[in-house]
Amino acid sequence: MSLASLKQLRTSVALTSLLAGILTISGCQQQSDTEAAMEDGVHTEESVPMSAEPAEPNDVVVDTEDASLSEVEDDTVAAVNSGVNQISYLCSPALKIEATYKEDANQVVIATDTGTVTLNQTNEGSNPEVFEVATAIDGGEGFTQWRVANEERDTGVMRTAGTDENDVNTFECNKAS
Repeated sequence: MSLASLKQLRTSVALTSLLAGILTISGCQQQSDTEAAMEDGVHTEESVPMSAEPAEPNDVVVDTEDASLSEVEDDTVAAVNSGVNQISYLCSPALKIEATYKEDANQVVIATDTGTVTLNQTNEGSNPEVFEVATAIDGGEGFTQWRVANEERDTGVMRTAGTDENDVNTFECNKAS
């Protein structure tokens, strides 16, 4: 590095530091705002010194008496999970399915008389939606697959098998009305 470039670098660093110092000092100075004319309709606020005392006391009041139901009703807020949709299906051969779709998680929980299983969506499409899990419907070894068609999820097909994957049970399902 040459002597001329070092001098130029030193000058640049000094000027940058000087400008940063000036900006810092001017930012800390209390400056008065220019007052707008009354014709503009702008009202000026007076500056009020701040107090070191808190605005509200930090005393906690604990009510040891039981509140009545009507007193609690007004303070209770219910949270609704909008990403959940539950549909009942009647299938043939005879099987009843309660399907709970969890839209945000791309999952469906299938509940039957023989067990409950959570399946994950395996495709990006919406017609048919394909959900699968490497567990039989009774929670044992095997697989369960749920394919549901139509935008309203009116029809579905469930395939499930235990350890013998050649013995697959298939159920044709329609939305119960």
